[in-house]
Amino acid sequence: MRTGVIAKKMGMTRLFQEDGRHVPVTVLQLEKLQVVARREADRDGYVAVQLGAGTAKAKNVAKPQRGHFGKAEVEPKAIVREFRVSEDALLDVGAEIAADHFVPGQLVDVQGYTQGKGFAGAMKRWGFGGLRATHGVSVSHRSHGSTGNRQDPGKVFKNKKMAGHMGDRQRTQQNLEVVSTDVERGLIFLKGSVPGSKGGWLIVKDAVKVKAPEGVPYPAAIRAANTNQPAETPAEQAPATDAAGQEG
Repeated sequence: MRTGVIAKKMGMTRLFQEDGRHVPVTVLQLEKLQVVARREADRDGYVAVQLGAGTAKAKNVAKPQRGHFGKAEVEPKAIVREFRVSEDALLDVGAEIAADHFVPGQLVDVQGYTQGKGFAGAMKRWGFGGLRATHGVSVSHRSHGSTGNRQDPGKVFKNKKMAGHMGDRQRTQQNLEVVSTDVERGLIFLKGSVPGSKGGWLIVKDAVKVKAPEGVPYPAAIRAANTNQPAETPAEQAPATDAAGQEG
């Protein structure tokens, strides 16, 4: 079992396939997704990796959290989450996960909070039909009607469908297909819609009901430290010189 990722919802668009068909996709971005800490069985009692994404101003981060990020030598993160993993899937602190952590055609589960609707009436919240819209009803066409019985039981039962806070609930969308990935820009394109508003944070994991396909990076797809600068080879190193300045 490998780690999931923390992604930001950027919006929706469409991608055209080779045969001309277009697929509606949701664009997710991995924004400086790094390993902040790791949990080990002998020390913590369980195995997990702690990931942080985004950036936060130091003045807006509490002092204990600033020390936590400083110990890991990473900049303060906007969101931190833990993912249970296998012992052979632990990652080094400071490692940055790339967008090719998921492969095209793979199915994933996306968890987030739905769009908040505020205080909503019974008709909008539960789909009630409302009262009659003709004569006989006065200024209460959209009310939910009676909520209880008579003296027995003499109360309104719990969980009665009434007006109240709507939306902003944690929901998980399962078995969404990964259409494509963009490693350079850190983008993941998922087929269909996901919970939440634009700019919201989402948790993306391998689907629990479907086996991962072949070719999935294990334990994770790690972004190189210096992607723009190639690693120095021994042949490119400067030749050694003696005290007189002559090449040896």
